[in-house]
Amino acid sequence: MKTIHFLTLTLSIILFATSCEQTTQETATTSTEEDDIVGLVEDVLTKEEQDALTPDMVIQSFKEGNQRFMRNDLTARNHSEQVRKSTNAQFPKAIVLSCVDSRVPVEDVFDRGIGDIFVARVAGNFANEDILGSMEFACKVSGSKLVLVLGHEHCGAVKAAVDDVKLGNITPMLAKIQPAVESVDYTGERTSKNEEFVHMVCESNIKNTMDQIRINSPILKEMEDNGEIKIIGAVYDMDSGKVSFLN
Repeated sequence: MKTIHFLTLTLSIILFATSCEQTTQETATTSTEEDDIVGLVEDVLTKEEQDALTPDMVIQSFKEGNQRFMRNDLTARNHSEQVRKSTNAQFPKAIVLSCVDSRVPVEDVFDRGIGDIFVARVAGNFANEDILGSMEFACKVSGSKLVLVLGHEHCGAVKAAVDDVKLGNITPMLAKIQPAVESVDYTGERTSKNEEFVHMVCESNIKNTMDQIRINSPILKEMEDNGEIKIIGAVYDMDSGKVSFLN
């Protein structure tokens, strides 16, 4: 019996030691993983730093950020720390008007962090009264230097406008994109099945939105005329992640 008890005790000690070793290894691995994801804590932009920016500097930072996005080289950020640092104030560099499409993650596309940009989203990236008010707040009140209208390839709203879809509240929404469809001079097939035509309407819609911003917001138009901001457009390519800025 003593021999049996001794063997049982020995086995228990071995199992306990093995368990401790595994726990230590798991803890070390978890600790290493946590260290890896701590990331960069960027200082949230101050009013003085925002004032020192020019629209062209912001555009260049967007282009560089998009290159990092395409390389899958996004900046590692400690979002929890950034949240705490941006609690009391915000001084974003730009406002981006994007489509609601879930495949266009605006902050990631330009490698921006918390407090960097305002983002307004609506299917088809058009500018209505609410969007214009948001842009005026971003630029005139909060000091942003850039208004970027960001369309994208394979846009469902653009395709629906091309096909003149009628459905509930989607109908009046698409009416705001219809002028972009009608203004495209194209003799080929004018349906959503024609990718060339859809792309042309996508660009036309971006340019039309930029025009509407200038027409319907004297505040933003004056700021652009004074060189305080720029109003520009771009197209996001879903196949590559590349953002092409329009002339």
